[in-house]
Amino acid sequence: MGAIPAQDTHVRRSSSMAFAWRWKHENFRVIGSIGLFSIALTFMFFMLLHGTATKSVSVVVNGHETVVQTKQGVLKHLLDEQAITVGEHDRISVSTDTKLKNGDRIVINHTSPIQLTADGETRTLYTTGKTVAGALEDLNITIGSEDKVLPALDAPLTGNEEVKVVRVTKELSEETVPIAFETVTKKDGSLVKGKEKIVQEGKEGSKLVKVEKVYEDGKLVAENLVNETVQAESVSKVVAVGTKAPVVILSNSSPNLDEVTKSGVTFGYKKVLNNVKLTAYSAGVESTGKDSSHPGFGKTYTGTTVTEGRTIAVDKNVIPLGWWVYIDGLGFRRAEDIGSGVKGNTIDVYFDSMSYANKFGTKYGYTVYVIGPKKPSAD
Repeated sequence: MGAIPAQDTHVRRSSSMAFAWRWKHENFRVIGSIGLFSIALTFMFFMLLHGTATKSVSVVVNGHETVVQTKQGVLKHLLDEQAITVGEHDRISVSTDTKLKNGDRIVINHTSPIQLTADGETRTLYTTGKTVAGALEDLNITIGSEDKVLPALDAPLTGNEEVKVVRVTKELSEETVPIAFETVTKKDGSLVKGKEKIVQEGKEGSKLVKVEKVYEDGKLVAENLVNETVQAESVSKVVAVGTKAPVVILSNSSPNLDEVTKSGVTFGYKKVLNNVKLTAYSAGVESTGKDSSHPGFGKTYTGTTVTEGRTIAVDKNVIPLGWWVYIDGLGFRRAEDIGSGVKGNTIDVYFDSMSYANKFGTKYGYTVYVIGPKKPSAD
């Protein structure tokens, strides 16, 4: 009987231990799940507490910095809270979906549009620059030292301005060009007036010319002379110009140049002399060297007897002897005599009185019409 209780006691103790072990094993997963859930709730609580905690955020808008105290957790909510507008082309340092942390610094720069023409293209670009220079720098538009910018670099921008960049380039070129020769004239008394003769032929020279060509947007707008070097001097052309009065040989068959009416008489003339000088002479010794006893006293070179109102002495190379002329202010006269002092456009008028001849003196500026061997008449 004593052995049976001992066996029963052992069985009951083993069963109790087995039950405890089974209960612990079966509920371990439940206990673990409850523990993890508790940890997650605690984490979420702290996260919620952190998200709703007041944060200090620095917001810089167009260079003006403001420190904002906010409970917002996302940047776009903060922007809405602070009524800060961010346009499509504005620049912001982080995405608007960024979650905020205490001590964050957000940088926002608003842009404005400009119409930029450069390098053959016109584009609408958005810039934070407040001047033309600032916009070009902001947009990384390189400006060369010779380039032109319109408007000026220091011009302010308010939006939608037209900005033009003109690319200026320069290039040097060298060219050999001719040097024109000069024509030099020299008076030559051996040539008849109006005649010319080449004494020396002219010859072109040459020079090396260096030119700076200026282009604006590829178009040539200017050429500036830099320097020039003479390679060969030019040789002047020398022309002799005649000064000798022409000898006009008139004859009765020479054609009339025109007709004119003088002292009521219309006549044709074969030659007209301008700026003629008039002098006066008489038949006496003072003019001719002959007195009344001289066999040639009072006789002309053509053999006629000197007659006041008719006789004149001329240069026979200018007015043929025996021809009639009309002298403005004096009337018709006949070329019957010559004289040593009568040369070219000079006429010596005969007067009977030596004292009147002296009184007549020398007169200038007369016009003389050379008519011919026959005296014109009113008929």
